[in-house]
Amino acid sequence: MLCRGFLFDLDGTLIDSLPVVELAWGNWARNKGVPVQEVFNFIHGKQAMFSLRHFMPGASEEVLRAEFLALEKFEAECIEGVTALPGAVALLERLNELSIPWAIVTSGTVPVATARIKAGHLPEPAILITAEQVARGKPQPDAYLLGADKLGFTPQECIVVEDAIAGIQSALAAGCPVIAVNPPSDTPQKDAIGLVLTSLEQLRIDLDAGGARVSLLA
Repeated sequence: MLCRGFLFDLDGTLIDSLPVVELAWGNWARNKGVPVQEVFNFIHGKQAMFSLRHFMPGASEEVLRAEFLALEKFEAECIEGVTALPGAVALLERLNELSIPWAIVTSGTVPVATARIKAGHLPEPAILITAEQVARGKPQPDAYLLGADKLGFTPQECIVVEDAIAGIQSALAAGCPVIAVNPPSDTPQKDAIGLVLTSLEQLRIDLDAGGARVSLLA
């Protein structure tokens, strides 16, 4: 695969935040009387407000906002156990070494994303696309379209690295080539995914004319 820039999802792709996410949303689900597994099956890769609207139909914006702020506060402050996934730091450092542009495109908010980037000891992204910046979150294409625009490239020139179904759908809808890391077995449009990995450690990045060449380590 060839590209000029990279767009990375954060949670589940670069960092492992699953214990915190499931703690926050598990507590929320139990408090609301919603089946916990049903919540877990829905939320991954999506903006928190989108999930709240799904599970609280008819709730006022004031109520939704209060629920959202409580979840955001918990997730931004609870970073114990948040770690970089294998290969993530080395991959981003390699891109910096080669001067290949990259951005993080997350469904999380600024407070949550910045806390997790710091907790995972990731290199700081020059461009961070968060929930506050797009009208429609993943699986809609807005976030990845904005990420490509901020890098100064077309979507077709930017490889998206994702793990969640909503994020993969967002990237494909934006027209970006996709590398999927441990995607769910029921991920749709699998034939449209360029590479499927079990770990970022499998990726090799080399300079190519006008950009980067992506391949798998032998």
